[in-house]
Amino acid sequence: MLKLLESYFEFSRLGTNWRTEILAGVTTFLTMAYIVLVNPAVLSAAGVPLAAVTAATCLSAAFASILMGILARYPIALAPGMGLNAYFTYTVCIKMHIPWQTALGAVFISGVLFLALTGTGIRQMILRSIPHELYAAVASGIGLFIAFIGFRNAGLVVGDSATLVGLGNVRNPSVALSLFGLALMVVLEVRKVRGSILIGVLATTVLAWVLGLVHWMPAPGGFHALAATAFQLNLRGALNKGLLEIIFVFFFVDLFDNVGTLVAVTKRAGLIAPDHTIPRLNRILFADATATIFGSLTGTSTVTSYVESTAGVAAGGRSGIVAIVTGLLFLGAIGAAPYVGIVPQAATAPALILVGSMMLTTITEIHWHKPLIGIPAFLTLVLIPLTYSIANGLGFGVIAWAVLHLAAGRYRRQDWLLYILAALFLFRFIYLGAN
Repeated sequence: MLKLLESYFEFSRLGTNWRTEILAGVTTFLTMAYIVLVNPAVLSAAGVPLAAVTAATCLSAAFASILMGILARYPIALAPGMGLNAYFTYTVCIKMHIPWQTALGAVFISGVLFLALTGTGIRQMILRSIPHELYAAVASGIGLFIAFIGFRNAGLVVGDSATLVGLGNVRNPSVALSLFGLALMVVLEVRKVRGSILIGVLATTVLAWVLGLVHWMPAPGGFHALAATAFQLNLRGALNKGLLEIIFVFFFVDLFDNVGTLVAVTKRAGLIAPDHTIPRLNRILFADATATIFGSLTGTSTVTSYVESTAGVAAGGRSGIVAIVTGLLFLGAIGAAPYVGIVPQAATAPALILVGSMMLTTITEIHWHKPLIGIPAFLTLVLIPLTYSIANGLGFGVIAWAVLHLAAGRYRRQDWLLYILAALFLFRFIYLGAN
């Protein structure tokens, strides 16, 4: 049986083994586990029952990650997306006074649109239309993005009213603990210790508990709680003309956030083919679209691929087993939700910083001396972390690529879809600026 599984997941070709894949799955889960606490906290502000959305968060992440692992065989884990959950709560439900059941209906419809575009091959065409030089910029930009999140979670980078951001207090015990964790992970990585990131997270967690730096509050959960949100979506209300713009935002942001994450993880894992295509792309996109539909049925906002998957890849993970292990741990988290917060941010933040630094290797693939390539790549690279959005960074990069190539007379008829994407991104930025 194990031999059949190893053959299906191509262990030999990928140069991996069970120990590496399982450790990588645990690493990915630990860097993503915060979503079990954060997503319910955000959505409960919209009136969604807290215990129910906690269970829905775990169940949707488990289903989506396991589906991705089995069907697409990629080390990509999924969960309800940050950013889109805030849009769901604060813009749609609170600002626009739309019931959460109706908002879930809009998420469901956006998932159906994803599935339709995948079935017709349009999503695949979109991915192929983006220049591979921008793929490298996206991967490096996401590296900066998750490193920035890590620095923020560690308390090393803080908000500053005068300069936007500033240096945190390194004498703060939590900050010092994060720096210890980072140093430990780097030393283990230099010594080529397998599971260096996971060992660093666990060691830092133990030290945090010993020093009394963990402030853990039990969270509600359990399968029985799902009854309050499962199948409670209001499709008829979501089909109202006034909600079309909401469906579009859910659809548009998730589409390009997913594209960026997909490119970043596959490039970091060395899984992109020599011709810059992604093998089994249809299966990846099918799993992603199905995950959003499933999530809306259980009672949570848009489910999407997570950049934290790169932590598992950095730990050596290469196959779908990583995603399956992550999914199984999320499934177990439904019953163990009160204990998910045991691992503090001070332990997971160093992992994000280290992984972010590793992802910058793709920056060498960009021909910086060519303005037609270098400027769009730079905008993509920088604006992903500075606007806190993968979609925004990719949008500016695509627009700049299209404008510069038109201005230089380098327009090619086969790039027609790229110019349509540039126009859509431009429309989105203008629309957002007017609201």
